[in-house]
Formats: sequence, structure tokens, C-alpha cells
Amino acid sequence: MATDPQLPETHALTVQDALTATGASPDGLASDEVRRRLATYGPNRLPEPPKRSALLRFVSQFHNVLIYVLLGSAVVTAALAHWIDTGVILAVVIVNALIGYIQEGRAEEAMAAIRGMLAPHSAVLRDGARQSVDADDLVPGDIVLVEAGDRVPADLRLIEARGLKAEEAILTGESVPVEKSSGPVAADAALGDRTSMLFSGTLVAAGTARGVVAATGVHTQIGHISGMLAEVETLTTPLVRQMDVFARWLSIFILLLAALLLAYGYFVDHRGFAEFFMAVVGLSVAAIPEGLPAVLTITLAVGVQAMARRNAIVRRLPAIETLGSVSVICSDKTGTLTRNEMMVAALASSDAIYTVDGDGYSPEGVIQVGHETVDAASHPILAEFARAAALCNDAVLAQGETDWRIEGDPMEGALMAFAGKVSGEGARPFAGGRRLDAIPFDAAHRYMAVLHEETDGSATIYVKGAPEVLIAMCADQLCAAGTAPIDPSAWHETVERLAENGQRVLALAVRRAAPDGEALDPGHLAHHLTLIGLVGLIDPPRPEAIAAVAECHAAGIRVKMITGDHSATARAIGAMIGLTNTDSVLTGADIEVMNDAELSEAALVTDVFARTSPAHKLRLVTALQARGLTVAMTGDGVNDAPALKRADAGIAMGQKGSEAAKEAAELVLADDNFASIVAAVREGRTVYDNIKKVIIWTLPTNAGEAMTIVIALFIGMSLPITAVQILWVNLITGVTLGVALAFEPSEPNTMRRPPRARHAPLLDGGQIWSIALASAFFLCGVFGIYVYALGQGYPLALAQTMAMNTLVVLEIFHLFFVRNIYGASLRWDAARGTKVVWLCVVVVTLGQFLITYLPPMQTLFGTTAVPFFDGVLIVAVGAVYLALIETDKQMRLAFRRSVEAV
Repeated sequence: MATDPQLPETHALTVQDALTATGASPDGLASDEVRRRLATYGPNRLPEPPKRSALLRFVSQFHNVLIYVLLGSAVVTAALAHWIDTGVILAVVIVNALIGYIQEGRAEEAMAAIRGMLAPHSAVLRDGARQSVDADDLVPGDIVLVEAGDRVPADLRLIEARGLKAEEAILTGESVPVEKSSGPVAADAALGDRTSMLFSGTLVAAGTARGVVAATGVHTQIGHISGMLAEVETLTTPLVRQMDVFARWLSIFILLLAALLLAYGYFVDHRGFAEFFMAVVGLSVAAIPEGLPAVLTITLAVGVQAMARRNAIVRRLPAIETLGSVSVICSDKTGTLTRNEMMVAALASSDAIYTVDGDGYSPEGVIQVGHETVDAASHPILAEFARAAALCNDAVLAQGETDWRIEGDPMEGALMAFAGKVSGEGARPFAGGRRLDAIPFDAAHRYMAVLHEETDGSATIYVKGAPEVLIAMCADQLCAAGTAPIDPSAWHETVERLAENGQRVLALAVRRAAPDGEALDPGHLAHHLTLIGLVGLIDPPRPEAIAAVAECHAAGIRVKMITGDHSATARAIGAMIGLTNTDSVLTGADIEVMNDAELSEAALVTDVFARTSPAHKLRLVTALQARGLTVAMTGDGVNDAPALKRADAGIAMGQKGSEAAKEAAELVLADDNFASIVAAVREGRTVYDNIKKVIIWTLPTNAGEAMTIVIALFIGMSLPITAVQILWVNLITGVTLGVALAFEPSEPNTMRRPPRARHAPLLDGGQIWSIALASAFFLCGVFGIYVYALGQGYPLALAQTMAMNTLVVLEIFHLFFVRNIYGASLRWDAARGTKVVWLCVVVVTLGQFLITYLPPMQTLFGTTAVPFFDGVLIVAVGAVYLALIETDKQMRLAFRRSVEAV
């Protein structure tokens, strides 16, 4: 007996050799042998990974540079006894930690979902008798019996199969149930072509079988996926990485500046240490954007709500902006780009090729020859097609609340819907008469036949099956003149043409039976049938997916289809949805022989990948990331889970997706619609733009405050704005004006800009220049008003009050400037703003009036009333600032457009 429970070549062995290799007997293992093997191989389940304690998971959420900056800000505000500010900052820290804690452990949950797919009980032969045992107790060599509806408990090498079909979409991406048989296949056959195997976690769709257990637990195909999932490295998002770097260097810069200023004041200017230390604390309060992490979190949260309205459920906040930056979307085909519903697409008779239109399983649609719509009355052969399709059929068609659904085989459901289109009789076409006898489909003979009695007592035999089998069984064919001798070569050429279009081809045949309704006999069918024609079926693309792919291309996003389906089907679907390059298809076998460098090169130019395994999908995602691309991966099956976890943005299907796929992904599409991805990408780009706007708005404020304090300290003046006033400004504007930017709508042409490069900086050169220029203007405006007030002989308190109000006015005008970083700000629709913007402006203005003119607030913040003329002057400074900063932006945009035009 083999000593390794993993037997990868079992599918290539004969039944007898497979039994020998596993040390099995057709009558099953003896109980003593089962116990010995269970001790050797272990239980048939996936091991649970070690988990960190809840406390450690929670504490680890605080290990982030931004959080350190936030905690430092809390310490500063606490030192100044501003307990409200301290409480707000600490609340933000705790909320961030809770969000991270709740969303921690996606990989563990994904593997738990895979473990839940294993069957709880199984029917086996042991000691020569049938028994029901826990699936955990299965061992290599056990003989397992399965039937329709069973979930396969382990990887089985079939030793008997009767009419067996298995749904393997979760593992291979195959869109329809796969026919299974006990015959060996090639050793290097792709996973989806191993017809002699049943795989753990898949579902038996039809028939019965028995098989010998070839692999259990981690050695099964689903176990391999679990292992890959555990080993896959989860990448950090570009925003988190960039904000970590930004916060780290900003913190270092502020600390160095504070230390240098403190040293200068104590050793050079010979000021008192305690007095100058508090001034340096004021500088730190001014320079540290303590509200920035909170506003970023709010911006992401607003994006979560916006995406939810577009049917994209976000499981991890930073994934929002990642989706907005993707440059490649790797999409599964079945159920994502296509409907995961079979539909009759073409008919081939001896006289014509018909195309069939429709929507899923709905029995409504038109039939055309060329571009001309035809009806059954003018083409009698259509009625023959429809009768054979409806009567040689075991599926049931029913209308649900929102769409049509089927019970039974998807291809039979498509045939029933087609029959309804031709007959106009809806879900039950040709319901008259009764079935007298039937030969069920079996992989051995590859056809199904029924004997149907009409209401007038006549009887007809209808047969459907594999074209190569039925063509050989037919003596003649239907044609416009009645019947004619069959031309097998012409029919085989037609089969090839339909298959090249990605269609699965069935043949339909008919024979008039004797009125006495004798039982069906396979021997009476061969060479006695009349071929009606061929039926081409396809899992059609979603119409909205075609438009979504076009929009992706316009946004500079490449779409690549990675599927477990056959090459011809993948190529045809790729062409239908408008992929850029469908001339070449890369298969799993091709990927196997490529090294990483070769695959990275091929992945760039290839858009269609077929017959891929989970390992192939994972390699493809990694190869694209190695070329500096930000990759989104969509999928719904267990086979997609490792690639979903590895991708920068994993997107799972919510309706038809497996739990393993959902747990491995950052986003879940509630409507399983590829078009929703494009809407989410637009929303993601908007979120990222709004984050940049928050940063561009925040930094000049803090830099202007800090530089004002630094210059005042160096020239020996009193602070233009006191530390308590700075805290007030940061609090009142940070929770209003900064938050207002989180609700900004998408700018025009958001989806006409190319995606940003994976390693692109958070802010480009133009935006950094804009921040520096705005900071200088803030310094000039605030310091200018302060010097003006002192020059007018105003008291220090009034000068500081005017400087503080100038800072707030500049922030308000700066808000209207950054609302449009890619377009003009001085236009009516930009100035009009949004309700949120004007609400925040009103709140800030009201707050400033209260702190400036209300006596209790004047006492608390050291302010005094500002004269009317000086108030108008302060507003005028803000208007001049907006005109200057906007002129600079338009000059830079005009220069960029002229360069691009050249």
C-alpha cells in the first residue's frame, strides 16, 4: 500500500491499479485497517491555524505611526489641560483600534469557511457492508458511495459511475456540471479535465457512483487551496503605506524643529526654559495635524456608505482607495463577467444557422437568420428543435420574484427556455401527451432518449446528446424538402465552428415510433435516427459587463479574464465583452512551464487565461504585481480565495460566491455584477481624491500656524496666535471644514484619468508646490494682519484675535480652492459648493463670531471684538488669497496641457 495519502497520479491509473495503489478492496476496508490508517494519516479535516489572543489582537491595532502621532497630540492637549480635545483624539484612536480588531483575521475566517464545506457524513463500504460514518473518519483506501445531491467528502478516484455529473465551479470555474466516468485520463490533465476524479467539497449534480479515497484532509485539492491561503502574504494598501511614511517623516521633522527652536531660545536667546518650552509646545500643537487621521477615517467611512449604495460592501476601510488606484482587474468568468446561466445561442440545421436572443432562462426572445427575425410558422424545423428540446428534458422552469430560475441541469434548463421561446407556451411548452419510457444520460453512451406519446396516440422518440455520438447514430437528416441522407463531415465542420465561438454543442435527433409504444431499446436507435440539427449553448456575458469593460479601458484599467473553462469558450467570451487582446489565450499548461520572469512578461500582454488552477491564479496576480501594477481580483469560488487574498483589492461575489471567497476578499459585490466594480472604482478614485484634498487643505493651515510662531519666536515678538487659540482653530475647522471634503462628489473626468502608478507618491510635484505656496500665503496673511494691527496701535489681544480670524478665513477660502484640484475653482458651480460645505462654513463662521464677540468666550480664549472695517479687510485678504492661488493653479494646468499637446 502507498504510504503517502496524496496520490496525484491516481486519475491516470486504471481502476484496478488505483485500488492497488491505495491498498483498497472493492468490498471496502476492514475496521482494524481503518483504525490503523486513521492513526497514520490523521482525520479527514483541515487543521485549524493558531490564533492570537483577543487582547494581543486589540493591542496590535495601536502599532501604527499615525496612531503614535495622534497619541502624541493627546499628550500635548492634556498637558495644556484641554480635556475636550484630549477626549476627542483618544476616541478617534479607540474607534480606529476597534475597526481594525473587528476586521482582523480574514485569512483564518477564510480557511474556516473552507473547512465548513467538507461533508459531515459519508456512505462507505467497510467490512463488506454499507455504513454511514463521519467524513472526518475517512482514510485513503475507503470505498465511498455518492449520489445526486451529495457533497463529496474527500478526493475520490471513481471505480464505478452511472450518469454522473459534478458541479465543480467552486474549484475549477467550470460553468456547467462536468460528466464523470471511471476511465483513466492523462497524467498531466488539468484539474477540470480529470473526469475520473471527484474532488472534496464539490457537489454531485446527477447520477450515482462509488470511488476509492485517494486523498484526505490537507492532501485534497481543497486542502491545497487552504494551504496556499495560509501562506499568501496580505499586502498593505498604498494609502496605508504612504500615510505611514508621511506620518513618520512629519513627526521626525516636527520633533527636530521643536528641539532646535528650544535649543536656540535657551542657549542663544537666553530666554527662560519654562516660558520658551510652552512656546515650543504651542508650535507642536500648531504643526501636528492631529485631526488628519480622524478626517481620513471619516473620509473612508463616507466612501464605505457610498460604495454600499452601489452594491459594493467594504470589509476593510483602506481597500476603498486601493480599488480606486487599480490598473488591472483580473476577473473570473463564470458568474462575474457572465450570468452563470446557460442559454441557447445558436441552432444549426441542414439548411441554415439560426441565432437565438434572450435573457437568461426567460422563455422569451427572438430567433434570427442573419439579421432577419423569423418565426416557427415559416421555419417548421424550429418546431422540431423545440419539441425535442422540451420533451427530451428533465429540468423544470419556474418564474421567481425577479427572474426565471431552473431546477435541474443548467443546459436542460436552457433548452426548456428555448422551447418556450419557439412555442410561446412559457415555462411548460408541449405539455400535452406523456412520457412512456426513457434512457437516462450516461457517460458510457453520452445521450438521453425519451419515448413520448402524443395526445392522438402517436409516439415519437427524441434523443439529445454529444454530436459525435448522435451523428453516427443517424441515417438521415431533416431538411426543407423533408429528409436527406446525412453528411457527417459537414456536420462535424459545423460542430467545430460553433465550438470556436465558445459554445457547448448538443445534437438533437428524432424517430417516429410504433403506436403500441414499445419500450426503448438502445439497439433500436443506432442508424435509425433522423438528425434535427445542432444546438449551441453558452453562458452569456452580462450586458452591463460589456459596458463596464469599455469604461475600464477608458479609465486606463486593463481587464484580464482568468477562468477554469476551456480555451475556446474563454476566447469567445473575451471577444464578446471587449477585452483588448483575445487573439492569444494562455492556458494553465502554458503557465506551468513558465518561470516567474516569463510569466510576468506574458501576463502583461495576455488578457485571456483558460484552464487555470488556484495556484495559476495566484501566480498571475503576483506576476502582475511584480510589474508594479495594482491588481484587483474578482471571483466567487473556493479556487479564487488565495488570489483574492493576495490581490491589492480582492472582490468577491455576494450572491453566488462561496464563503471562503467572501472572507478572503476586501470587498463583496452584493449584486454579483461586474458593472458594480466600475462604479466602485469611480467611488474609490473619488475617495482618494478627497483624501488628497483633506491633506492639501490641512497642511497649509498647520504649516502657516507653525511658521508664524517660529518667525515670531526668532524675532522676539509675542505669539500672533496663542496655543489655546490654535487649538480652537484646529478643533472648530478640523471637525467641520476638513470633514466637509469627505463628502465631495466626483470631479468631472474622474474616469478619464489613468490610474496612478503603484509606487506613485501620495502628492505629486504640483500639489506639493501648491501646499508650499499656500503655506507661504497663510504666513503672509496671518503675520501681515498681525503686524498691521500692532502698527495701528491695537492691543495685543485684538491683534491676536484678528490674526486668528484671518487664519480661519484663509482656511475657508482654501477649502473652495481645493474642492477642484483638477479643474477651475473660480466658476459658479464650483463656488456654489454642496450643502455640506455651506453648512460647515456657516458653523465655522458662527463659532468665530461667538469666540470673538461673546464675553465668556473672550475671557476663555483671550479674544476681543474686531472692528467692522478690519473684519471686511480680513475677508478681503481671503478673497485675494483665493485669486492668487487659483491663478497659480491655472497657469500650471495650462502649461501641462501645452506639454501634453506637444
